[in-house]
Amino acid sequence: MNQESLTLVLASQSPRRVRLLGLGERPFETRPMDVDETRLPDEGARDYVLRVAEDKARAAAQGLDEDCLIVAADTTVALDGRILAKPEDAEEARQMLRDLRGRSHQVYTAVALLQPGSGEVTMDLATTEVPMRDYTDAEIEAYVARGEPFDKAGGYAIQDEDFHPVAEMAGCFANVVGLPLCHLTRNLERLGEGFGVDMPAACQAHLGYDCPVFDEVLTWAQ
Repeated sequence: MNQESLTLVLASQSPRRVRLLGLGERPFETRPMDVDETRLPDEGARDYVLRVAEDKARAAAQGLDEDCLIVAADTTVALDGRILAKPEDAEEARQMLRDLRGRSHQVYTAVALLQPGSGEVTMDLATTEVPMRDYTDAEIEAYVARGEPFDKAGGYAIQDEDFHPVAEMAGCFANVVGLPLCHLTRNLERLGEGFGVDMPAACQAHLGYDCPVFDEVLTWAQ
């Protein structure tokens, strides 16, 4: 295969994931999928995102040609083992942000690649430790008033320049945004695919972040 032998299909309508995948300068289509994201009893954060990402990929693959490659992802936030999903209302958003304030939590993103012709799925999981700064109640109120928390796991966006909720961190920034590009890149390459650009450099330039882990991610063999 060459680097663009398959048509990439992103199973998401997230503008953050669309922007990140677009850094690869490779054409792709979007096919948002609405799947049941209800957590199963006693399901941990890792198992949860892996299951939902695969469900999205399989749903998106229905009716597509063999020359496609589905890219699906699911992200969640976990604090003390408790999954923090997207807040349903302002009060839940406030509570999530208060719970996270001044503490570290984990962000998990599962990436699923599926080839409709074979039905085979390639899975990967990115984990980032995220230290939150000690923001004020007034900052929480201003952030909630802007309507920002409601489409984001944990109720925050790490890249929000006004709220800037995260203290200095040392992990994959793109994972917290919602699409760990180096994890995606290494799995595309296993399938004989690629972006044809320096994706770590493009990612870091876009996010304004000097990533300390991209070499490790790209060279780590599963």
